[in-house]
Amino acid sequence: MEQAITSDAAVTIGLDLGDRMTEGCVMDATGAVVERFRTRTTRARLVPTVTRFPGVRVILEVGSQSPWLSRALTAAGCEVIVANARRVRLIAEHDAKSDRLDAELLARLGRVDPTLLAPIQHRGEQAQRDLSLLRTRASLVGMRTQLITRVRGVAKALGQPLPRCSAEVFPARVRADAAGATLPGIAPLLAVLEHLTATIRQFDRQLATLATTRYPVTQVLRQVSGVGPLTALTYVLTLEDPTRFRKSRMVGAYLGLRPKRRESGAQRPELSITKAGDVFLRRHLVTAAQYILGPFGPDTDLHRWGLALAARGGRAAKKRAVVAVARKLAVLLHRLWMTGEVYEPLGYQARAARAA
Repeated sequence: MEQAITSDAAVTIGLDLGDRMTEGCVMDATGAVVERFRTRTTRARLVPTVTRFPGVRVILEVGSQSPWLSRALTAAGCEVIVANARRVRLIAEHDAKSDRLDAELLARLGRVDPTLLAPIQHRGEQAQRDLSLLRTRASLVGMRTQLITRVRGVAKALGQPLPRCSAEVFPARVRADAAGATLPGIAPLLAVLEHLTATIRQFDRQLATLATTRYPVTQVLRQVSGVGPLTALTYVLTLEDPTRFRKSRMVGAYLGLRPKRRESGAQRPELSITKAGDVFLRRHLVTAAQYILGPFGPDTDLHRWGLALAARGGRAAKKRAVVAVARKLAVLLHRLWMTGEVYEPLGYQARAARAA
């Protein structure tokens, strides 16, 4: 996956974005600073300040403000490069750090060789809005889990452990349990839990409708056992454009599911995965992989391959197998997205390899 970058630019602007104010450094083709500015981080003030320079290359670091600004500047005709935060260590480790110097360093890095910044590509505004619904639902689920943990903690401290049950029926089970009536301050928490569950169900219905109407390709991805509407929708909204990847295998690395490499001579140590890319989607894929390898996972190529990998033993073999299945799942979903093929649980991998 690569972003198109022009060979050179007459003017390069480095922007150090802040929540309230932004520092800018304007540099010409020779590397001379021709102007510095400081303006409010708003669409009305920042965009006109930058677009005074026609055909300018703008360098900014990825952050909470970079999505809307990159879209606005691109629409205004600027070449926008959003630097990967992992690659801008020169700024983070500088011994004389300031917003003014950060803007200049971004401009210099972008003027010399933008590929050093490993530019990222922000998703479109509609996809970002839809993805925010999924993230909001996940936040509600997290809040519900924390409240359930709190209720169980109160009961356990008083020597009145509560029965195991799903989150949806937890309030009713606590009320029905004899111990539940004697727990201090539990009634308001149970009421909040019921409200959270009702809200989560509303989100589920809304997201299911969204997947069917606006993103019908999710039905193709859901052919794979373990991939439900939420995982499929998260996958489509996160990648947005499958043609960004020349090969399906690139998706695994993009999502941080490949092992780190630190080879030196004959030494090739076994390292953890990079964990680059989108954490939210990676979590969904790992959850799907756990189901595929679990006791309820049907007999599929992924299931057999993952169990064989886990059976090799060694340190944390099951954990490595889950991550490996998640990586294969990411690659498989991209291929299905690109081809629209009918997925067959057994034998599909071999046929796909021969077709490739």
